[in-house]
Amino acid sequence: MAQIVDNTPSQLDVSRDFLIGSRAAWQEINKNGGVNGRVVQHLVLEVDASAESLRAALDTVQKTANCVVLSGTAGDRAASQLVALLKHDQHNIAHVAPWLQNSDLDGDQRTFPIFASRQDQIAQAIKSLSLMGIPEIGAVYASEQEYTLYRNDVERASTALKIKLMSFKPTGGVAQVGKSLNADTPRILLFMGGTPELVQFTQSIEKQARQRYVLALADVNLQTLMQMGASRQTPIMATQVVPMVNASLPIVKSYRQTLARLFDEPPTPQSLAGYIAARYTSEVLSTVEGALTRQTALLAFQRRQVVDLSGFRVSFNAQGRGGSYVTQSMVTPDGRLVG
Repeated sequence: MAQIVDNTPSQLDVSRDFLIGSRAAWQEINKNGGVNGRVVQHLVLEVDASAESLRAALDTVQKTANCVVLSGTAGDRAASQLVALLKHDQHNIAHVAPWLQNSDLDGDQRTFPIFASRQDQIAQAIKSLSLMGIPEIGAVYASEQEYTLYRNDVERASTALKIKLMSFKPTGGVAQVGKSLNADTPRILLFMGGTPELVQFTQSIEKQARQRYVLALADVNLQTLMQMGASRQTPIMATQVVPMVNASLPIVKSYRQTLARLFDEPPTPQSLAGYIAARYTSEVLSTVEGALTRQTALLAFQRRQVVDLSGFRVSFNAQGRGGSYVTQSMVTPDGRLVG
């Protein structure tokens, strides 16, 4: 089993935690007998998300004859590019449970995303604001790239829920956007970007007289955010595509126990996602009868059967995505994580 992770600074906080969760799961799976009695070898390939780096990783996978599946690609940029490369080069291998946020890539016959898309997260975030009677929000984009990629999704969701939207194009950088906010700016801000950029943004607005509330998506790691020095004057909420890490679901309890036993790391939504990704991969592989090869593994995932992972349900929709679960958590001014 190969796992490709992006180690570039903007992706590292998600990729690192996702990988820790996957490692914990595969060690637990092997301790319990592996897949159909066979020990799973976990091959980790680090990339910088460039086409050259990803192709080199895929070449390694191709040359590793006993590698039957790609599982848990992280973060979103690497996962998105990998979908395109697998399609272009016609690699006959299953790409399972990646940290793939873009629903425009759903429906691929080699890729099997099991977590809610970015579009699902945006819709849920804005819906929660509409239920609170919030009349308008601001949308802050970490870079020109996020502005180009995600603006339409945000505008569609706000229009559908009848919330007025004010978009901020990141000319001059995200910190400059923060400094430019004034009394006419909405107090509730939807942030589209990663953890390092959100730290910069909160620091740029911490001395403003008007209280702001920031809502981010699942690419933001709230624990890392506070460690990096985000402003504690600004309440920050984030969507997440897995249950709360203190939930009572059996799979979450198993995750916490395994993580505590194997790693000196705090539970995070991203490492829980990595744990769930590995568990799902193992569960489907165990249904293969006879020889476990790339072809038989791919056929097993293409059946897209409903799988209940001890309380976390994977059920594919018509577009080929296996989950739409979205919840929210929040960092309070005193640094506590609540949900």
